[in-house]
Amino acid sequence: MAATLRLPVSGGTLQDYTVANTPLAAPERPAGGHAFNRVAFAAAHVVVDPLADNDPWLDRNIDWERTVAFREYLWDLGLGVAEAMDTAQRGMGLDWTGAKELIANVQSAARKRSDALIAYGAGTDHLPPGPDVSIDDVTHAYEEQVAYVEEQGGRIILMASRALAAAAKSPEDYVRVYDRILRQVRQ
Repeated sequence: MAATLRLPVSGGTLQDYTVANTPLAAPERPAGGHAFNRVAFAAAHVVVDPLADNDPWLDRNIDWERTVAFREYLWDLGLGVAEAMDTAQRGMGLDWTGAKELIANVQSAARKRSDALIAYGAGTDHLPPGPDVSIDDVTHAYEEQVAYVEEQGGRIILMASRALAAAAKSPEDYVRVYDRILRQVRQ
């Protein structure tokens, strides 16, 4: 039996799309935990209203209930979630303020599950690179994001920094920044 999806199209309407191939069934999660000695992390995106009449680069129309439900689905599959990665670092619709809201909402859901594997991207995306940005500015920007994630009870994924790439004058600048940040993180 072919699956049919209702997908948004221009003009704010939905159109039926029939999947040509048979979808693969998700394997059952083994009783008692993971079947492998490794964990795969999924980088999940937020769920928005595709029919909303807004500019997705300027306006956030995030459906938090469905966004969290998708993370729960990933956890049910035995996956971890690498959160606030694309959205925080690459400016794909969420700025640092939006990423903080995402982190708070998802971490709240993660606390309710014993099997919720999750880590959050922490970087410097709220610090625009420029000629006046110093290595200390970059360090403080990292510290701000790391502190927020850890205040929420989350684990850190330390992301690359465009601001650091622009401000660094030598490899020692990278060592100085990353050494200071990595000495401060809890995990």
